Amino acid sequence: MSVEILMPRLSDAMEEATVVEWLVAEGEQVSKGQPLVEIETDKATVTHEADADGVLLRIVAAAGSVAALGETIAIVGVAGEAAEAAAASVSASGAGEPTPLAAAAAGTPPATAASAAGNGVVAPAALAAAAPIVGDGRVAASPLARRVAADLGIDLAGLVGTGPSGRVVRADVERAATEQIEAPAPTAAPATPSPVSRDDARDTGAPQPLTRTQATIARRMVESRTNVPEFELRVDVDMSACIELREQLRTLGADPLPSYNDIVVKASALALREHPLVNGGFEDGAFVNHGRVNVGVAVATEGALLVPTVYDADRASLGEIARTTRALAGKVREGKISPAELDGGTFTVSNLGMFDIDSFTAVVNEPQAAILAVGSLAKRAVVVGPDDDVVARPMVTLTLACDHRIIYGADGARFLARLRDLLEQPLAFML
Repeated sequence: MSVEILMPRLSDAMEEATVVEWLVAEGEQVSKGQPLVEIETDKATVTHEADADGVLLRIVAAAGSVAALGETIAIVGVAGEAAEAAAASVSASGAGEPTPLAAAAAGTPPATAASAAGNGVVAPAALAAAAPIVGDGRVAASPLARRVAADLGIDLAGLVGTGPSGRVVRADVERAATEQIEAPAPTAAPATPSPVSRDDARDTGAPQPLTRTQATIARRMVESRTNVPEFELRVDVDMSACIELREQLRTLGADPLPSYNDIVVKASALALREHPLVNGGFEDGAFVNHGRVNVGVAVATEGALLVPTVYDADRASLGEIARTTRALAGKVREGKISPAELDGGTFTVSNLGMFDIDSFTAVVNEPQAAILAVGSLAKRAVVVGPDDDVVARPMVTLTLACDHRIIYGADGARFLARLRDLLEQPLAFML
């Protein structure tokens, strides 16, 4: 008996995802738990494992195609079940292009099917009817497809849906938008654009398609700047005591040695526990009070910015935070971070100090209420003591960007004051 491999739920907000690469070819044996396919969500690229033992009879969702949550992406069974697998896939989502195996079982010459798939031609059966209408009179479409259609000015009426039960998904909208722009001659197959690297795009001005992650980041940044009435507060912090603490930990052989950013994360978590509004959020016109303090740490990668989460950072020791942040950053840079490790943040710390940036304003990560931007640690002239002596002290500028719908100026100021106190007297971490 064949088993359908469905597009898994890889994050709470996931509606659909892109199949990046199949790690097993059709006809090959697979074992339950074996890496089967790489899938890109709006947050990360994840390796999904096989759900059952058997032979990969058919790849339904080809590499590069988009499939909705719960949609069939492959079929696994035993040798000799090819016809049954292909028949079962007729009612599947159709996210991938027909393969020779499916074409043969359906009575279509493999060469013809392969040629049509390679030329981007949609089979006549797929064009038979538009997406169905749901009870409220609207075209059946995923929420993401509706949002993309609104952004691109595409009318959902008349679109052919390739999602479950004919529902329109994002790929259908983007295909329609491309057809409107290009309007190719009926007899000419659309040309496949050559991949454009980031450097080539800069040098030639050629358009560079966004990855799913980049598109999500772009959309969320626009939404944040549009929706959030943001204000910023800044404070300069003397890091002398933190430097001393770090050197003491070095002497004690701490492994890994906590970074200054780890210290800021820990201090922020303690301050957040005392100032829950800053740890809150604004969703659907209401305040959200989080019971846990989960601090996201921004990590830059080539072409993207991801924010893995340190859960319960207020309860974790400084050493635990150091180990966690290093493990998460390593996963991000290796492309092995899971969506679960990117979810659940209640506050974010973004640090550009390593680039000698004195201070900057970060964009609030909705629905979080605030984000902390950390500048470079450098010696600056400050006035100290009763005689107003001017001395050089290691200082850092912290900038708190706040959602004014939930945090008022005094709330943010009290949080920053407490954060400064904790950093200037880090022994308070032990209390």
